[in-house]
Amino acid sequence: MPSFTVYKGSKDGVVKSTVSTEKLTGDKVLMRITASGLCGTDLHYLNQDMVLGHEGVGVVEATGPDAKYLKKGDRVGFGYEHDSCGHCHECLIGNETYCADRAIYGSAKVDQGSFASYAIVREAFLHEIPGGMSDIDAAPLQCAGATVFAVLRGFKTQPTETVGVIGLGGLGHLAIQFAAKMGNRVVVLSSSDKKREEAMRLGAHEFVITKGKHKLEVSAPINRLLVTTSAQPKWELILPVMAAGSAIYPLSVASGNLEIPYMPLIYQGIAVQGSLVASRNLHREMLAFAALHDIRPTTEVFPMTEEGIKEAISRLERGDIHLRAVLTAV
Repeated sequence: MPSFTVYKGSKDGVVKSTVSTEKLTGDKVLMRITASGLCGTDLHYLNQDMVLGHEGVGVVEATGPDAKYLKKGDRVGFGYEHDSCGHCHECLIGNETYCADRAIYGSAKVDQGSFASYAIVREAFLHEIPGGMSDIDAAPLQCAGATVFAVLRGFKTQPTETVGVIGLGGLGHLAIQFAAKMGNRVVVLSSSDKKREEAMRLGAHEFVITKGKHKLEVSAPINRLLVTTSAQPKWELILPVMAAGSAIYPLSVASGNLEIPYMPLIYQGIAVQGSLVASRNLHREMLAFAALHDIRPTTEVFPMTEEGIKEAISRLERGDIHLRAVLTAV
Protein backbone atom coordinates (compact mmCIF):
# COMPACT_ATOMS: atom_id res chain seq x y z
CA MET A 1 0.00 0.00 0.00
CA PRO A 2 1.72 3.24 -1.14
CA SER A 3 2.16 6.01 1.43
CA PHE A 4 3.17 9.56 0.58
CA THR A 5 3.08 13.19 1.69
CA VAL A 6 0.06 15.34 0.91
CA TYR A 7 -0.69 18.97 1.72
CA LYS A 8 -4.15 19.69 3.08
CA GLY A 9 -6.21 22.67 4.06
CA SER A 10 -7.25 23.10 7.68
CA LYS A 11 -9.87 24.88 9.77
CA ASP A 12 -7.49 27.78 10.38
CA GLY A 13 -6.65 28.06 6.67
CA VAL A 14 -3.04 26.93 7.14
CA VAL A 15 -1.73 24.31 4.71
CA LYS A 16 -0.34 21.32 6.59
CA SER A 17 1.49 18.19 5.44
CA THR A 18 0.36 14.70 6.38
CA VAL A 19 0.78 11.13 5.15
CA SER A 20 -1.78 9.46 2.90
CA THR A 21 -2.15 5.75 2.13
CA GLU A 22 -4.36 4.01 -0.43
CA LYS A 23 -4.44 0.66 -2.15
CA LEU A 24 -3.62 0.54 -5.84
CA THR A 25 -6.79 -1.20 -7.02
CA GLY A 26 -8.70 -1.43 -10.30
CA ASP A 27 -7.38 0.87 -13.02
CA LYS A 28 -5.82 3.30 -10.57
CA VAL A 29 -2.35 4.65 -11.24
CA LEU A 30 0.30 5.81 -8.78
CA MET A 31 2.03 8.90 -10.15
CA ARG A 32 4.93 10.84 -8.69
CA ILE A 33 4.01 14.54 -8.75
CA THR A 34 6.68 16.69 -10.37
CA ALA A 35 4.69 19.91 -10.81
CA SER A 36 1.37 21.37 -9.74
CA GLY A 37 -0.33 24.55 -10.76
CA LEU A 38 -1.85 26.81 -8.12
CA CYS A 39 -5.32 27.91 -9.18
CA GLY A 40 -7.57 30.58 -7.68
CA THR A 41 -10.09 27.81 -7.02
CA ASP A 42 -7.66 26.29 -4.52
CA LEU A 43 -8.12 29.33 -2.29
CA HIS A 44 -11.77 28.38 -1.74
CA TYR A 45 -10.71 25.14 -0.02
CA LEU A 46 -7.96 26.33 2.32
CA ASN A 47 -10.27 25.80 5.31
CA GLN A 48 -11.27 22.29 4.27
CA ASP A 49 -9.65 19.07 5.47
CA MET A 50 -8.82 17.92 1.95
CA VAL A 51 -5.77 17.48 -0.24
CA LEU A 52 -5.31 20.65 -2.24
CA GLY A 53 -4.45 21.08 -5.90
CA HIS A 54 -6.01 20.00 -9.20
CA GLU A 55 -3.37 20.80 -11.82
CA GLY A 56 -1.09 17.82 -11.38
CA VAL A 57 1.68 16.59 -13.65
CA GLY A 58 4.09 13.76 -13.01
CA VAL A 59 5.44 10.33 -13.86
CA VAL A 60 3.71 6.95 -13.61
CA GLU A 61 5.36 4.81 -10.92
CA ALA A 62 2.97 1.84 -10.74
CA THR A 63 -0.39 0.72 -12.12
CA GLY A 64 -3.33 -1.21 -10.71
CA PRO A 65 -4.34 -4.65 -11.99
CA ASP A 66 -6.95 -3.30 -14.43
CA ALA A 67 -4.84 -0.52 -15.97
CA LYS A 68 -4.28 -1.18 -19.68
CA TYR A 69 -2.77 1.84 -21.38
CA LEU A 70 -0.22 3.53 -19.15
CA LYS A 71 3.10 2.14 -18.01
CA LYS A 72 5.84 3.09 -15.60
CA GLY A 73 7.74 6.15 -16.80
CA ASP A 74 4.89 7.72 -18.79
CA ARG A 75 4.36 11.44 -18.14
CA VAL A 76 0.75 12.24 -17.30
CA GLY A 77 -1.44 14.98 -15.89
CA PHE A 78 -4.83 15.32 -14.23
CA GLY A 79 -7.24 18.16 -13.72
CA TYR A 80 -10.52 19.04 -12.07
CA GLU A 81 -12.39 15.77 -12.65
CA HIS A 82 -11.28 12.40 -11.28
CA ASP A 83 -14.19 10.09 -12.16
CA SER A 84 -17.71 9.78 -13.54
CA CYS A 85 -20.32 7.02 -13.74
CA GLY A 86 -19.50 6.16 -17.37
CA HIS A 87 -23.08 5.11 -18.13
CA CYS A 88 -25.35 8.16 -18.10
CA HIS A 89 -26.30 10.22 -21.14
CA GLU A 90 -23.68 12.90 -20.45
CA CYS A 91 -20.91 10.33 -20.09
CA LEU A 92 -21.93 8.48 -23.23
CA ILE A 93 -21.86 11.62 -25.38
CA GLY A 94 -18.51 12.78 -24.01
CA ASN A 95 -19.80 15.37 -21.55
CA GLU A 96 -18.71 13.50 -18.43
CA THR A 97 -17.86 16.77 -16.69
CA TYR A 98 -21.64 17.19 -16.26
CA CYS A 99 -22.29 13.63 -15.03
CA ALA A 100 -24.61 13.74 -12.01
CA ASP A 101 -22.35 11.20 -10.28
CA ARG A 102 -19.05 12.89 -11.18
CA ALA A 103 -16.11 13.12 -8.82
CA ILE A 104 -14.65 16.61 -9.05
CA TYR A 105 -12.15 18.62 -7.03
CA GLY A 106 -13.62 19.89 -3.78
CA SER A 107 -16.27 17.17 -3.55
CA ALA A 108 -16.40 14.39 -0.97
CA LYS A 109 -15.68 11.87 -3.73
CA VAL A 110 -12.15 13.14 -4.35
CA ASP A 111 -9.43 12.43 -1.78
CA GLN A 112 -6.39 12.99 -4.00
CA GLY A 113 -4.76 16.25 -5.05
CA SER A 114 -1.72 17.67 -6.78
CA PHE A 115 -0.21 19.32 -3.69
CA ALA A 116 1.52 16.07 -2.86
CA SER A 117 4.57 13.93 -3.49
CA TYR A 118 2.38 11.30 -5.17
CA ALA A 119 -1.24 10.88 -6.22
CA ILE A 120 -3.42 7.90 -7.10
CA VAL A 121 -5.80 8.60 -9.98
CA ARG A 122 -7.88 6.43 -12.29
CA GLU A 123 -6.06 5.70 -15.55
CA ALA A 124 -9.16 6.81 -17.48
CA PHE A 125 -8.81 10.34 -16.08
CA LEU A 126 -5.09 10.80 -16.67
CA HIS A 127 -3.81 12.55 -19.78
CA GLU A 128 -0.46 11.87 -21.42
CA ILE A 129 1.76 14.93 -21.65
CA PRO A 130 3.14 15.60 -25.16
CA GLY A 131 6.85 15.24 -25.71
CA GLY A 132 8.67 18.57 -25.70
CA MET A 133 6.22 20.14 -23.23
CA SER A 134 7.82 20.78 -19.83
CA ASP A 135 6.11 19.71 -16.62
CA ILE A 136 6.02 23.34 -15.48
CA ASP A 137 4.27 24.43 -18.68
CA ALA A 138 1.91 21.45 -18.60
CA ALA A 139 0.66 21.94 -15.04
CA PRO A 140 -1.47 25.12 -15.50
CA LEU A 141 -2.93 23.67 -18.69
CA GLN A 142 -4.63 20.92 -16.67
CA CYS A 143 -7.26 23.38 -15.41
CA ALA A 144 -6.70 26.91 -16.74
CA GLY A 145 -5.90 25.68 -20.25
CA ALA A 146 -8.70 23.12 -20.18
CA THR A 147 -11.21 25.73 -19.00
CA VAL A 148 -10.65 28.22 -21.82
CA PHE A 149 -10.21 25.52 -24.48
CA ALA A 150 -13.52 23.95 -23.44
CA VAL A 151 -15.27 27.16 -24.45
CA LEU A 152 -13.40 27.86 -27.67
CA ARG A 153 -13.50 24.30 -29.00
CA GLY A 154 -16.49 22.84 -27.19
CA PHE A 155 -18.89 25.54 -28.39
CA LYS A 156 -17.51 25.43 -31.92
CA THR A 157 -15.92 28.87 -32.20
CA GLN A 158 -15.25 29.66 -35.86
CA PRO A 159 -11.97 31.24 -37.04
CA THR A 160 -13.92 34.09 -38.63
CA GLU A 161 -15.32 35.15 -35.25
CA THR A 162 -14.04 37.85 -32.93
CA VAL A 163 -13.18 36.61 -29.44
CA GLY A 164 -13.16 39.02 -26.52
CA VAL A 165 -11.24 38.34 -23.33
CA ILE A 166 -11.92 40.26 -20.13
CA GLY A 167 -8.94 40.06 -17.80
CA LEU A 168 -5.32 39.21 -18.48
CA GLY A 169 -4.60 36.81 -15.65
CA GLY A 170 -4.09 33.08 -15.25
CA LEU A 171 -7.03 32.18 -17.49
CA GLY A 172 -6.98 35.24 -19.72
CA HIS A 173 -3.40 34.98 -20.91
CA LEU A 174 -4.04 31.41 -22.07
CA ALA A 175 -7.37 32.32 -23.69
CA ILE A 176 -5.59 34.96 -25.79
CA GLN A 177 -3.04 32.44 -27.03
CA PHE A 178 -5.51 29.68 -27.83
CA ALA A 179 -7.94 31.99 -29.63
CA ALA A 180 -5.19 33.67 -31.65
CA LYS A 181 -3.72 30.33 -32.73
CA MET A 182 -7.19 29.16 -33.74
CA GLY A 183 -7.32 32.05 -36.17
CA ASN A 184 -9.64 34.38 -34.30
CA ARG A 185 -9.42 38.14 -34.01
CA VAL A 186 -8.76 38.65 -30.31
CA VAL A 187 -9.89 41.74 -28.41
CA VAL A 188 -8.66 42.18 -24.83
CA LEU A 189 -10.78 44.34 -22.53
CA SER A 190 -8.86 45.66 -19.52
CA SER A 191 -9.32 48.30 -16.87
CA SER A 192 -5.88 49.81 -17.48
CA ASP A 193 -3.20 50.18 -20.12
CA LYS A 194 -0.41 48.49 -18.16
CA LYS A 195 -0.94 45.05 -19.72
CA ARG A 196 -1.29 46.22 -23.32
CA GLU A 197 2.21 45.22 -24.40
CA GLU A 198 1.90 41.75 -22.88
CA ALA A 199 -1.53 41.19 -24.41
CA MET A 200 -0.27 42.06 -27.87
CA ARG A 201 2.78 39.85 -27.43
CA LEU A 202 0.53 36.92 -26.52
CA GLY A 203 -1.45 37.34 -29.74
CA ALA A 204 -4.15 39.95 -29.14
CA HIS A 205 -5.09 42.10 -32.12
CA GLU A 206 -6.78 44.84 -30.15
CA PHE A 207 -6.55 46.21 -26.61
CA VAL A 208 -9.45 48.24 -25.22
CA ILE A 209 -9.33 50.14 -21.93
CA THR A 210 -12.65 50.10 -20.08
CA LYS A 211 -11.97 52.23 -17.01
CA GLY A 212 -13.40 55.73 -17.16
CA LYS A 213 -15.15 55.08 -20.47
CA HIS A 214 -18.79 55.78 -21.24
CA LYS A 215 -18.65 53.97 -24.57
CA LEU A 216 -16.34 51.33 -26.01
CA GLU A 217 -15.16 51.11 -29.58
CA VAL A 218 -13.99 47.88 -31.21
CA SER A 219 -13.09 47.15 -34.82
CA ALA A 220 -15.65 44.34 -35.03
CA PRO A 221 -18.50 43.22 -32.76
CA ILE A 222 -17.51 40.45 -30.33
CA ASN A 223 -18.96 37.00 -31.05
CA ARG A 224 -17.56 35.19 -28.00
CA LEU A 225 -16.69 36.91 -24.73
CA LEU A 226 -14.65 35.01 -22.13
CA VAL A 227 -14.96 36.65 -18.72
CA THR A 228 -11.91 35.49 -16.78
CA THR A 229 -12.15 37.91 -13.84
CA SER A 230 -14.10 37.19 -10.66
CA ALA A 231 -15.36 40.77 -10.57
CA GLN A 232 -18.22 41.41 -12.96
CA PRO A 233 -17.63 44.01 -15.66
CA LYS A 234 -19.86 47.01 -16.29
CA TRP A 235 -22.31 45.26 -18.56
CA GLU A 236 -23.75 48.53 -19.85
CA LEU A 237 -20.33 49.12 -21.44
CA ILE A 238 -19.84 45.57 -22.73
CA LEU A 239 -23.20 44.63 -24.21
CA PRO A 240 -23.24 47.33 -26.92
CA VAL A 241 -20.06 45.86 -28.47
CA MET A 242 -21.45 42.32 -28.55
CA ALA A 243 -22.59 40.91 -31.89
CA ALA A 244 -26.12 39.70 -32.49
CA GLY A 245 -26.34 36.03 -31.56
CA SER A 246 -23.12 36.23 -29.55
CA ALA A 247 -22.32 34.41 -26.30
CA ILE A 248 -20.83 35.38 -22.94
CA TYR A 249 -18.92 32.78 -20.90
CA PRO A 250 -18.32 33.56 -17.19
CA LEU A 251 -15.33 31.33 -16.34
CA SER A 252 -13.98 32.22 -12.93
CA VAL A 253 -15.35 30.90 -9.64
CA ALA A 254 -17.14 33.64 -7.74
CA SER A 255 -19.78 33.88 -5.04
CA GLY A 256 -22.96 35.89 -5.35
CA ASN A 257 -25.24 36.36 -8.33
CA LEU A 258 -24.49 37.18 -11.93
CA GLU A 259 -26.38 40.39 -12.65
CA ILE A 260 -26.75 41.54 -16.23
CA PRO A 261 -29.20 43.86 -18.02
CA TYR A 262 -32.13 41.88 -19.35
CA MET A 263 -33.34 43.67 -22.47
CA PRO A 264 -30.05 43.79 -24.45
CA LEU A 265 -29.92 40.00 -24.23
CA ILE A 266 -33.37 39.81 -25.77
CA TYR A 267 -32.91 42.41 -28.49
CA GLN A 268 -29.52 41.07 -29.61
CA GLY A 269 -30.11 37.40 -28.96
CA ILE A 270 -27.09 37.25 -26.64
CA ALA A 271 -26.58 34.04 -24.67
CA VAL A 272 -24.93 33.65 -21.28
CA GLN A 273 -23.38 30.19 -21.27
CA GLY A 274 -21.97 28.36 -18.27
CA SER A 275 -18.97 26.09 -18.77
CA LEU A 276 -16.91 23.98 -16.38
CA VAL A 277 -13.70 22.39 -17.68
CA ALA A 278 -12.88 20.33 -20.73
CA SER A 279 -14.10 16.79 -21.16
CA ARG A 280 -11.36 14.18 -21.44
CA ASN A 281 -11.50 14.28 -25.23
CA LEU A 282 -11.20 18.07 -25.33
CA HIS A 283 -8.55 18.00 -22.61
CA ARG A 284 -6.35 15.80 -24.77
CA GLU A 285 -7.04 17.91 -27.85
CA MET A 286 -6.02 20.94 -25.82
CA LEU A 287 -2.68 19.43 -24.84
CA ALA A 288 -1.92 18.42 -28.43
CA PHE A 289 -2.92 21.86 -29.74
CA ALA A 290 -0.81 23.65 -27.14
CA ALA A 291 2.21 21.50 -27.96
CA LEU A 292 1.83 22.02 -31.71
CA HIS A 293 1.43 25.80 -31.45
CA ASP A 294 3.89 26.34 -28.59
CA ILE A 295 1.24 27.74 -26.25
CA ARG A 296 2.80 28.22 -22.83
CA PRO A 297 1.64 29.68 -19.55
CA THR A 298 3.65 32.45 -17.94
CA THR A 299 4.69 31.06 -14.57
CA GLU A 300 6.44 31.71 -11.29
CA VAL A 301 7.90 28.61 -9.61
CA PHE A 302 7.81 27.68 -5.91
CA PRO A 303 9.00 24.54 -4.08
CA MET A 304 6.44 21.89 -3.12
CA THR A 305 6.97 22.29 0.62
CA GLU A 306 4.79 23.72 3.38
CA GLU A 307 6.72 26.98 3.23
CA GLY A 308 6.73 27.09 -0.57
CA ILE A 309 2.98 26.48 -0.74
CA LYS A 310 2.27 29.08 1.93
CA GLU A 311 4.34 31.68 0.09
CA ALA A 312 2.66 30.97 -3.24
CA ILE A 313 -0.82 31.12 -1.69
CA SER A 314 -0.02 34.32 0.20
CA ARG A 315 1.19 36.03 -2.96
CA LEU A 316 -1.82 34.79 -4.95
CA GLU A 317 -4.18 36.16 -2.30
CA ARG A 318 -2.41 39.54 -2.52
CA GLY A 319 -2.62 39.52 -6.31
CA ASP A 320 1.16 39.41 -6.45
CA ILE A 321 1.59 36.42 -8.81
CA HIS A 322 2.42 37.23 -12.40
CA LEU A 323 -0.21 35.15 -14.20
CA ARG A 324 0.36 31.60 -12.84
CA ALA A 325 2.15 29.92 -9.94
CA VAL A 326 3.58 26.41 -10.20
CA LEU A 327 4.82 24.22 -7.36
CA THR A 328 7.64 21.79 -8.18
CA ALA A 329 8.91 18.70 -6.38
CA VAL A 330 12.04 19.13 -4.27
